[in-house]
Amino acid sequence: MPRSSLGQRRDFRALFDQLEDVALWTATEPGRFDYISDGFEGIWGIPSEEVEDDVERLLDTIHPDDRDRVREQMEPGGSRENSYEGRVVRPDGSLRWVLTRQVLVGEGRDVEAVGLTTDITDQKRREQELELLNRVVRHDIRNDIAVVLGWAELLSDHVDEEGEEHLQRILDSGEHIVELTETARDLVETVTERGDLAVEPTPLSSVLDTELSLREESFPEAEFVLEDPVPDVEVAVNGMASSLFRNLLNNAVQHNDGETPVVKVSCEARREDVVVRIADDGPGIPDAQKEVVFAKGEKSLGSPGSGLGLHLVRTLVDQYGGDVRIEDNEPTGAVFVVSLPRAD
Repeated sequence: MPRSSLGQRRDFRALFDQLEDVALWTATEPGRFDYISDGFEGIWGIPSEEVEDDVERLLDTIHPDDRDRVREQMEPGGSRENSYEGRVVRPDGSLRWVLTRQVLVGEGRDVEAVGLTTDITDQKRREQELELLNRVVRHDIRNDIAVVLGWAELLSDHVDEEGEEHLQRILDSGEHIVELTETARDLVETVTERGDLAVEPTPLSSVLDTELSLREESFPEAEFVLEDPVPDVEVAVNGMASSLFRNLLNNAVQHNDGETPVVKVSCEARREDVVVRIADDGPGIPDAQKEVVFAKGEKSLGSPGSGLGLHLVRTLVDQYGGDVRIEDNEPTGAVFVVSLPRAD
């Protein structure tokens, strides 16, 4: 005999009562809770019984900067956001960041709000640390290396032939640091993206053609070949797509030990996605390394890079709902194959 909905609800609530950093709650009228799971106390530091019938007690625990927004949602006729973040002040004075998501169940007068509140304090702390690192990378390091490059360029007329080689190494290293700060900045912005990634229809040609032109300027010793015109299609990406292709094209040159690295780019528009192939004639990547190179901080054999670029590529492609893999090039080299969902 099927269990009653009441019995199923009791089982469901019993399950959530075992969780310390997650609180399930229900309410059939604003400002009054019908049920709050035991996990509430693990987050707020006070028993749920203290707030079930006294919404002001709950509001007293909300950080003053967030209190009006929370109060508005609890009042009759107030806005009912699907989710919101806020800060909770525990009795010991410590702060907890919480994320609440809620849905409305039922119709007419029988509408019930069902919500889930989770403790995201550790996540917010990591985001704040990453944002601080991002500011240091974007401002302090970039400014200092710009000064170094400026003075180094002024030395070009004051060194002899033997010194020119050493000076060029300084300039190359400085430019690599600038490139590294750009990759680190993009990675920080990607991993701190809140909620669902916002994408928009973007012409593939506008992104890929631009990055190819920029890479030709950055690597005059390399040869970039666009085998066919980029298809006139739109892909579902965001502004970070340029970073995706920049890192793949950089990777194709920087891991190539030939005097004139050759990078060939081709595209294929299919019904649901677009496949971009970026092939180089370098030493290639062993089968055992083909997945490892996408891990954070991993570097290919002989790589002069940081290992962040390809990790950023994988992160972005995953967020776009696409795919990236590595194949062998013939007679030598590697092919990075990227598929991106079409937007048209």
